Amino acid sequence: MDENAVAPSRGELLWEPTAEAVRQSNLTRYMQWLETERELKFARYDDLRKWSVGDLETFWNSIVDYFEVKFAHEARTVLSSRDLPGAHWFPGATLNYAEHALRHTGTTPAIIFQGEPGTDGLPHREEISRAELRRQVAAMADALRQSGVKPGDRVCGYLPNLPQTLVAFLAAASIGAIWSVCPAELSSRGVIERFHQIGPKALFAVTSYHYGGKVHDRSAVLAEIVAGLPTLEHLILIPGPVDPTPSAWREGVTVKFWNDLQKGTPPELIFEPVPFEHPLWILYSSGTTGAPKAIVQGHGGILLEHLKTLSLHFDLREGDRFFWYTTAGWMMWNMVVSGLLLKDVTVVLYDGSPKFPGFTALWDMVEQLGVTFFGTSAPYLLACMKEGVIPSKGRSFQKLRAIGSTGAPLPVEGFRWVYQEVKRDLLLGSASGGTDVCTAFVLCNPVLPVHAGELQCRGLGAAIEAWDDNRQPLLNQMGELILTAPFPSMPVFLWNDADGSRLRASYFEKFPGVWCHGDWIEIDAQDGHCVIHGRSDSTLNRGGVRMGSAEFYSAVEDLPGIAEALVVDLSGLNREDRLVLFVALREGVALDEVLRGQINARLKSHVSPRHVPDAIYAVSEIPHTLNGKKLEVPVKRILMGAPPEKVVNREAMSNPGSLAFFIELARKSV
Repeated sequence: MDENAVAPSRGELLWEPTAEAVRQSNLTRYMQWLETERELKFARYDDLRKWSVGDLETFWNSIVDYFEVKFAHEARTVLSSRDLPGAHWFPGATLNYAEHALRHTGTTPAIIFQGEPGTDGLPHREEISRAELRRQVAAMADALRQSGVKPGDRVCGYLPNLPQTLVAFLAAASIGAIWSVCPAELSSRGVIERFHQIGPKALFAVTSYHYGGKVHDRSAVLAEIVAGLPTLEHLILIPGPVDPTPSAWREGVTVKFWNDLQKGTPPELIFEPVPFEHPLWILYSSGTTGAPKAIVQGHGGILLEHLKTLSLHFDLREGDRFFWYTTAGWMMWNMVVSGLLLKDVTVVLYDGSPKFPGFTALWDMVEQLGVTFFGTSAPYLLACMKEGVIPSKGRSFQKLRAIGSTGAPLPVEGFRWVYQEVKRDLLLGSASGGTDVCTAFVLCNPVLPVHAGELQCRGLGAAIEAWDDNRQPLLNQMGELILTAPFPSMPVFLWNDADGSRLRASYFEKFPGVWCHGDWIEIDAQDGHCVIHGRSDSTLNRGGVRMGSAEFYSAVEDLPGIAEALVVDLSGLNREDRLVLFVALREGVALDEVLRGQINARLKSHVSPRHVPDAIYAVSEIPHTLNGKKLEVPVKRILMGAPPEKVVNREAMSNPGSLAFFIELARKSV
């Protein structure tokens, strides 16, 4: 890309679908079905969207019918009420997510797995048919049942992005057990903080994995995890690059091996019908204090939302190969797995570093496998741009129809780079949603144009508005991203939150009665295109691994030279992920290279390698409220350019003079 090229102003038209592409899209087919079967005709997408949020019950019932969702028992109604929180979807209905993921037959592979190159320089590749996937799930479901796992029990994974991870999840879901997974790179402390809350009965795990051309031994870490989970009864070890080393597992834990459990012919796979809102999986999203929130999402809500998003918005069709670069611990892994819900869609799994043996590793795989939808993060696309990668050099990308981008806002320059250096005729779908709802609800659309720096539309069924602090809707101005009506994949509850107080505090405290998502959004009044301006809260999101600042501080502030710390995630501010750490030092301590190295090493080992900060600054003191709370969100907003007087009340601070450093830093631009 020409470094002297002038960046386009936001809104520049970069791509439009052809009339034939619009005609062939799933969204057009759905609109034609609505006209034929429901006598509902919509001339434009925005008319369809307005109907979908204005008549929620009819819209979501149409999704059930259009995708032929199978209920064991029918619902009494679609929606109990529009109360937030408190609305319940399809009360009385029973079904099973795994049954829908495994109901399709066909000749296309269910899964294509690729690992990073081994010592021979060749990547490990494996294809799994739909029949073989069903057989493996049946074998593992039988093993879980034989181990006493019942509906509602928790089954966890400490795993990379392997086919076995997907099989273990579907096996747990098929019997109504609740799935939760952490990536194998996470520290024992981070895993225990998550899994200890939910009390797992069984754990699938590896003792080693490949990443960045190296083998990482996790035997000792896994032993610490097992020792820290008193409810754990069964440990199932999945083969890794090296054989598990003998370990003194905690007494009372039965150890089994994946390959042994897959031998022989399993009994017929039986799907346990569960209530529509029965927990399917638990994801984790941390706030600023306390342990990570354990977010519970239900079988039915996830099923309907992912069918809608992957078919109507991502436009996945029969014969497509769907890939998103993700760890097993990011909600995008859950989205990829849901590709199995669609007939003859192959999900592509990749385990390893996106930069090994070079920045072209993923582009090579996309070309070689004929991937049709390639999803990644905005920081990865921007890193390729900065490294001078030209993906189209030596690659035709004939099958590639769309690129998805999420994890952080993709700036104008990133949009232009994709169309100049990857492919001119494709849909670049920048998307925003989150772990909290396990979907993207501001996202791509196969029948709309792509403009630089903008997300194409608000999703169907998502009643999204931008609000100011007085609950007034905004257009053409940045405001809080709000959902004013229920949405099926909202959490059914948070674990260990019996009275719902943490759920309300997390999403409904700022604006009672509506969902406040924690993103800044700007909605175009003319065409409905959106711009996401980053997080409005203090959650840290690095490469899809979300982390609360409390976990970050517990690691950093244990170092002897640090009195206190404050961290902010400035994703999207300077074209790439940027995690900035501020430290108040103890008397006589200097922020030299030795201390910087200690901080980075501590975070790498106690939190995750992804959370090593991009910049560290020494400050005289950390800003606090009168009651001692760190001013994370106001500092973040100041650093992102907001006027200080608009984001913080100095009268409510114990040390208002501490803001001077951050105001000056914002002026200089961090």
